[in-house]
Amino acid sequence: MKQRRFSWRRFSAIVKKEVIQVLRDPVSLRLAIIMPVFMMLLFGYALSTEVDHITTAVYDQGRNEDSRALVERFTASGYFKISYYSDSEKEVKDLIQAGRVKAGLIILPGYSPGADALSSQALLIIDGSDPTTARTALSSGLLLAQAEARDAFEQKQEKSGVYYAINLEPMVAHVWYNPDLKNTNFTIPGLVGLITQSITVMLTAFSLVREREKGTIEQLIVTPIRPAELILGKLIPYVVIGYAGFLFALFLCIEWFGIIPAGNIALLIGLGLIFVICSLMIGMLISTFAKSQAMAMMLLMLVILPSVLLSGFIFPREAMPDIVKAVGYILPLTYFLNIIRGVVLKGVGMEFLWLDVVLLSALTVVLALAAIFRFRKTLD
Repeated sequence: MKQRRFSWRRFSAIVKKEVIQVLRDPVSLRLAIIMPVFMMLLFGYALSTEVDHITTAVYDQGRNEDSRALVERFTASGYFKISYYSDSEKEVKDLIQAGRVKAGLIILPGYSPGADALSSQALLIIDGSDPTTARTALSSGLLLAQAEARDAFEQKQEKSGVYYAINLEPMVAHVWYNPDLKNTNFTIPGLVGLITQSITVMLTAFSLVREREKGTIEQLIVTPIRPAELILGKLIPYVVIGYAGFLFALFLCIEWFGIIPAGNIALLIGLGLIFVICSLMIGMLISTFAKSQAMAMMLLMLVILPSVLLSGFIFPREAMPDIVKAVGYILPLTYFLNIIRGVVLKGVGMEFLWLDVVLLSALTVVLALAAIFRFRKTLD
């Protein structure tokens, strides 16, 4: 058989046909253009291991010029952000347990670094559940306290005219929850949440899309079933599957990696169910938007990648600009990381986790309503 030559006419016809087909799919076209811009801008600011503005609570018992100078030095450094001025040591510790601050500076009565260089007159308590933030707080806090004490001694020596060398230990630092600053204690519990969310979102993201591609969506449309009944009915089997996956991941965290929860494991297992349902609702919402499995996969990436980078799973949220940090608040993983690390590493209960539980539950309701509202019993 004689081989036909390449036809530019046929080639141009195919190109024209594909251009028309792409232009008739404006959603995919917009995603292909917007996604790279969105990802670059978002992750360009989020991917930073340089931690600054570490939220800090201060309990100043000295209440003198020297103690105020120490607090000002901490603030001016840029590493610490004084979020609370507490009235008791217990309040500082409660704020750290609740995760509202990452460090607590307790200045003892009569603080005066120029009076006695051998006494530690300040205490820095650090939340070690995030090793990256804890290392920065530990090193910078001790250096700032030493610099403040050194300046005070130099002024004293200049006034007295007597110069001598002295060992400066003006501050003691205690690292809570993860004193060895092991990264595995931080990443493995977070991995339980990340894997659970990724799998559950994928389970439901293709749910309605498969119905459309198989042609069975028409059968559902002609029935008297309501959108809420369809969405919630399709959700139930995936809740069982997703929850089983969560329990298995938690089992590996405990038995294989040896990370024993310091808190109530029954509480964690119960709150995990809310997280699983919330994650499934994200997938169900994606399924109402997607017209094909390819589009569902693209939308899926808009959830999975920000979850890895913006939730606090790897990179400290303290290092992110406020506008980027705000994106993390719409991700279920952001709240569940606080819950699982709070129970596993800190051993805290509902008295410190209630806000994350409320926000996670509210997000679940909002996503469910959005998915039900988005679904229409039509083919367009």
